[in-house]
Amino acid sequence: MNAGGVAAFWATASGTYPLTYQWQLNGNTITGATSGELLITDVQPDIAGSYTVVISNASGSVTSTPVTLTVNSTPATGGTTTTFASQPQSQVISGGATVVFTAFAGSGSTGTEVVLRTAAALGTKNPALITRASTTTYQWFFNGVPIPGATSTTYVLYGATAADNGSYSCIATSASGVAVSQAATLNVVAAPANPGRIVNVSCRAPVGTGANQLIVGYVVGGQGTSGTEPLLIRASGPALTAFGVSGVLSDPLLTLNGPSGLIASNSGWAANAQIASTATQVGAFAWAASGSPDAALVETLSSGPYTAGITGAAGDTGVALAEIYDATASAAATATSPHLINISARVKVGTGGNILIAGFVVGGSTAKTVLVRASGPALSAFGVPGTLADPQLRIFRSNSDGTSTLIQTNTGWGGDATLASTADRVGAFSWGSKATADSAILVTLPPGSYTAQVSGASGDTGIALVEVYDVQ
Repeated sequence: MNAGGVAAFWATASGTYPLTYQWQLNGNTITGATSGELLITDVQPDIAGSYTVVISNASGSVTSTPVTLTVNSTPATGGTTTTFASQPQSQVISGGATVVFTAFAGSGSTGTEVVLRTAAALGTKNPALITRASTTTYQWFFNGVPIPGATSTTYVLYGATAADNGSYSCIATSASGVAVSQAATLNVVAAPANPGRIVNVSCRAPVGTGANQLIVGYVVGGQGTSGTEPLLIRASGPALTAFGVSGVLSDPLLTLNGPSGLIASNSGWAANAQIASTATQVGAFAWAASGSPDAALVETLSSGPYTAGITGAAGDTGVALAEIYDATASAAATATSPHLINISARVKVGTGGNILIAGFVVGGSTAKTVLVRASGPALSAFGVPGTLADPQLRIFRSNSDGTSTLIQTNTGWGGDATLASTADRVGAFSWGSKATADSAILVTLPPGSYTAQVSGASGDTGIALVEVYDVQ
């Protein structure tokens, strides 16, 4: 390699813990090099040679196979370098929960295209970048020790305990060089008083007639939970005009269905006092105090699947917003309280202001891992005509100043094994094992407000399904 670059060595070992490490250069001990990884940030010719590591435990020691570092005396000029465009983020999660660390790297100063598309999708979207994406390799570390098998852009830890507290980092290697991510810390809280959970889900979309009505599915429950959950369910039409939304649904009809059929319906909330007070409690934006044609229901539901349907009461059409709020008081929320574990919405995706936008809020005191999917081609197996051929999925975080920050983007899930196994874990329908144009993101998010936006990657339109799952 060229002088001035970054070199990284690491070794994995099996045996009775604790394990200790000692790196050597040409058989000589390197002072202070006692971690599972050895990073050299400014390589020079005088440190070229044969590197080994001695790994020891109470039963003895073993020396690794030597590797040779060759250093060119003349530094390279110009060209590209490997850098991290997305860094792993520190997290605080509930004991037993799932946590995801993600880091993307690529050649060049930003590696933006590696973040925006998987390697499989790059093959069809931008062949010039596929070499950069596919030749970068990854290795994750826990407290400086390489994690066996953790060689993807994403490291997923299920059922986290206090033993997993510590520092997580990633090393990316490509033909352009080596990059070391920032370290992210994990803090597992055994039994938080107000555990992280999805407390609000919403979807804004054009409402048509017949099969083009807005139908939002959601599931109440959660592993190890019991009892019921109070919910506020709203269908905003006229109320959206205050936010500059044009072409709203003038007279929404809201219907709530459960496993046994119709539970309740509403057309015009009539300034109901219970609805107004519950909206204030959960932080929903205010409707006109004198009432409006917007529709809402307050219901207490047992665990199970439900659908909220929105149509025009008189067959009218327009843009509407469906919202479902967990009305459980924060002081009463525990790990055994039923909560929202899934939302899904299937609508026709347009362009501009008519893309599919699903919002969700992570409440509580700890982070929550979610799987977000945008199905287009996968819906054809269910006989759905006119599907969105190439859905692009983007997740944004809403900021306190009214702006939003892009967290991740995906166009084409690439047949990723982690995404497939997580979908099976949460009970999502299978996309199979082959890469399709459907898109998905698995991410751990701290408490806050987020939106999942689905649009045609090339401006195309069609029917799509967006799903947000609580990954436990």
